[in-house]
Amino acid sequence: MLKIGVIGAGHLGKIHIKCIKEIPEFELVGFFDTDESIVQSVSNEFGIRNFDSIDELISKVEVIDIVTPTIAHFGLAARALKQFKHVFIEKPIVTTPEEALKLIDIASEANVKVQVGHVERYNPAMVAARPFIDNPMFIEVHRLAGFNPRGTDVPVILDLMIHDIDIILHTVKANLRKISASGVAVITDTPDIVNARLEFDNGCVANLTASRISLTPMRKARFFQRDAYISVDFLNKKTEVAFLKNINGGEINPFLPILEPGNGREAKQIHFERPLIISTNAIQTELSSFAKAIIENITPEVTISDGYQALKVAFQILGKVESAVNQSKSAQH
Repeated sequence: MLKIGVIGAGHLGKIHIKCIKEIPEFELVGFFDTDESIVQSVSNEFGIRNFDSIDELISKVEVIDIVTPTIAHFGLAARALKQFKHVFIEKPIVTTPEEALKLIDIASEANVKVQVGHVERYNPAMVAARPFIDNPMFIEVHRLAGFNPRGTDVPVILDLMIHDIDIILHTVKANLRKISASGVAVITDTPDIVNARLEFDNGCVANLTASRISLTPMRKARFFQRDAYISVDFLNKKTEVAFLKNINGGEINPFLPILEPGNGREAKQIHFERPLIISTNAIQTELSSFAKAIIENITPEVTISDGYQALKVAFQILGKVESAVNQSKSAQH
């Protein structure tokens, strides 16, 4: 069993603690948090030890799970890595791409495993959709949430959109060529609703919208590719696939529509499929996958480099939004 400690036992940290206790490969040694009320609550609920110092917790474990506000990620991860501990770190990996590059160097020197918590890769709906996604050429994503003061310390791009940036970079096997974006700060001092367009060298275009001021929550991605359309509902854990099959003189299903393109081209039948969704806890699955990477000495599924790439693109989008806002202000004066 791998001895693991959790730093940060707030809302998400408690979920991590609960999941870790269910993973047989981990032995939860304890946790650290600066909030005394959280310390008492978590100690009582889970019957686990709280440590008075971060360094003491790090010294007693092999793995550190960092679930603190983003601003603390770099310092905590660096401390753990310099003690040669494996590190799981929530998204976004750190506060800036420059910090991420420094962390990559420290992790490389320590020669330990680091995984970043891009949990939507493990969403059951996304897992079910993966076998059907093959070279998508247009992707549309909406991630809309109601206003919640938690998370407003960062722009909506780093809080919500970064999930979808990671999914898209992991899915599209081509170089990102161009980014366009615009956004508006409505309630907070940073953009609360943002739209971004990512264009790739292979012709694929991804259109992303993220909002934290919506009345109706939505977390949906749609992938369009040759002869197929895949819809992934991250929120309701549903996946739908529509695809075209050549008839080729074969048997025609009378209940399914037929597409006749004309110009001598072959007629195709439109098929619909709802892949089986295997209900899992995505956070528990990602933490289990990290345990496996350590035990089997294999590359984690979401690497420190993946975390850096998603953060880099998020900052490029943020730069485009700020540029558009500044241009708008200049035009008004």
